[in-house]
Amino acid sequence: MAGVSNSSPRVRSVACFAAFLNRRAWQCDNVGSLQMQQIRLALRPLNTTLLMGKNTMMRKIIAEIEEEEPGHPFAQMLPLVKGNVGFVFTNNDLAQVKKVLISNIVPAPAKVGAVAPIDVVVPEQATDCDPGQTAFFQALGIATKIVKGRIEITSPVDLLKKGDKVGNSEAMLLQKLDIKPFSYGLVITDVYDNGSIFDASVLDITPEDLMFGFSEALGSVAGLSLAVGIPTMASVPNSMTSAFKTLVSIAVECDGYTFEKAAAYKAAVAK
Repeated sequence: MAGVSNSSPRVRSVACFAAFLNRRAWQCDNVGSLQMQQIRLALRPLNTTLLMGKNTMMRKIIAEIEEEEPGHPFAQMLPLVKGNVGFVFTNNDLAQVKKVLISNIVPAPAKVGAVAPIDVVVPEQATDCDPGQTAFFQALGIATKIVKGRIEITSPVDLLKKGDKVGNSEAMLLQKLDIKPFSYGLVITDVYDNGSIFDASVLDITPEDLMFGFSEALGSVAGLSLAVGIPTMASVPNSMTSAFKTLVSIAVECDGYTFEKAAAYKAAVAK
């Protein structure tokens, strides 16, 4: 934000909420300063601002704004200020901003003591480890064989489960195999738009998803209306189609009765 970059955190926060209509909360666990700077640069063309500070300070700022202006939209963000969290402010398309954030997720090695965010499976593969390191693999219960003077892992290994802490042996193995199993970036948790807060999953909804959902709901309304015999705008097309079919059936069966739209059907049956 031009003009407020060197201002106090409170001034920057108020300026962002005054200038931008859409806000998003995001988590930034294990995101380094260089990666954060690259994300800021990538978002600049979209006129999007990242705001992050100590949680205690952020909560104090929000509480002060709520006290001065009861009902201020900033207050809705208070429950979200926990953990490594920050805010994204933008007036641009939210889905486009999300694409930029996803494009800046980078692979990372497994460090000792880190909590695995996903399951880690080491595939069967030929390694660059010499036969002298066989004992290391045996200590981890990994089946190996020697091929052309190199250790080869003969079957996939379930090394870590989601939520496990990375131990020294697991970290060393992944380093030896040059495997970076984790990826870190800004993870969107909540979206604020026009006075309401939504789960970040709403950004994955496409126009096609909306059309499909609307069509499903329309079909359910039409089916219910036809079942109970109460006509609605959703059921009228079905009722008209059913009535037309009935009239055509009568016209086909009765030689003395016809109408313009039934002529083609009668001629087809006559053949």
